[in-house]
Amino acid sequence: MRLDKLLANKGYGSRKEVKNLLKKKRVSVNGEYVKNSSQHIQPEVDIVMVDKEKINYQEFIYLMLHKPPGCISATEDKRHRTVLDLLKDEHRLFKPFPVGRLDKDTEGLLLITNDGELAHKLASPKKEIDKVYYARIEGIVTSEDIESFQSGVTLEDGYQAKPAALKILHQGEISEIEVTVTEGKYHQVKRMFEAVGKKVIYLKRKQMGELRLDERLSPGSYRELTEEELDYCLSLKS
Repeated sequence: MRLDKLLANKGYGSRKEVKNLLKKKRVSVNGEYVKNSSQHIQPEVDIVMVDKEKINYQEFIYLMLHKPPGCISATEDKRHRTVLDLLKDEHRLFKPFPVGRLDKDTEGLLLITNDGELAHKLASPKKEIDKVYYARIEGIVTSEDIESFQSGVTLEDGYQAKPAALKILHQGEISEIEVTVTEGKYHQVKRMFEAVGKKVIYLKRKQMGELRLDERLSPGSYRELTEEELDYCLSLKS
């Protein structure tokens, strides 16, 4: 990795600003001041210091975000607030992105990372990663709906959804349910309930694979993954 890229990624300014740091002899590599900003280094091995402060290299970040409603799952948007707008500058420097999507009005678990390989594995239909949602439904959800979901409901465009596990938590004019799906089509859960004549009025993703939403996170807040959570994510890459 180029030295100027490392320092730019760590928040020391543009490559031009990094060059000025080097000219002022504020940057050293393995104890020696460096003049060439394009010098290649091994960040895992070489000791890079700015003003005698060691630069700790980190390639990837893994963040668990409680996505709030009204926020879109994108890296940028001219009209709406995005999930990246919720991050601190120190995390935005890694140029992360959301893994998969949650609808604008849906809240819940969203993984934010810059690890493209992991994102691909989690989103891949071949992996069939379970995604668990809690929802409030306008209408009485019945045992017939459970059977329909188990068989795979046919959506309005003719697509037959993969089998899903539907659990009734409360039955009434406004029913409460938990549903587990293994795919992530556009408005998947909402369209599945529309296929059985009902409407989702509230939706929250609680789990993705073995990653469970930390209920201590209020909507809009986030934290780095624990070691156990990270181990699970990295296991998907092997």
